[in-house]
This record gives sequence, C-alpha cells and structure tokens, in this order.
Amino acid sequence: MPDLPIVCSLNAGELRARAEDLLPGLLRAAVERHDLPDGWRLRFAPREGLLPDIARTIDAESRCCRFLRFLLTVEPDQGPVWLEITGPEGTREFLSDLFEPS
Repeated sequence: MPDLPIVCSLNAGELRARAEDLLPGLLRAAVERHDLPDGWRLRFAPREGLLPDIARTIDAESRCCRFLRFLLTVEPDQGPVWLEITGPEGTREFLSDLFEPS
C-alpha cells in the first residue's frame, strides 16, 4: 500500500457541516478512549443503531481520510463495541487535532 498523506480532503466548511456524521460525532459517543502508538481505540456501550452509525462513519471517513485504518470488534452477549482507528505515523496527532482543535 502506498504511503498516503495524513490529510482530510474536506474543506473547513464541509467538515463543519458534516461533523456529526463524521469522526467528531462518533468520538463524542465513545465512553472510553485509549491512545495507541498509531491512533486510538474507542469503546462504545451497545445500543440500538450503534453499528449502522459506526458503519456510516467508516464509509464516509474512508473516502475523505483515505489514510485511516478501521478495525471494529463487537464483543459477545451485548458486550462493548470497540473501534480502532489507526494509520501512519502522525495519525494519533491528527485525530487529537480533529477532536480537540487548538
């Protein structure tokens, strides 16, 4: 796989307009966040509609932030849902800037 730049293809206005449908909206729904060397691991409490919401976000983000890698784990017996968002070096900082702009 070629090295993809760590950039979002959306302009600032598009990002603001779609923030609830993209990673910022999903990140706010997480009940726990763990830093990984190359990104974040998020935990979600199971709820009706969670998996389609995550799938829509992954679909949208994979088109505008092509460098991101997503790994979804659904624990058995209505356990927690985990989403790892990783990428090349600098991805964790990109995610921090996206969620906690300075």
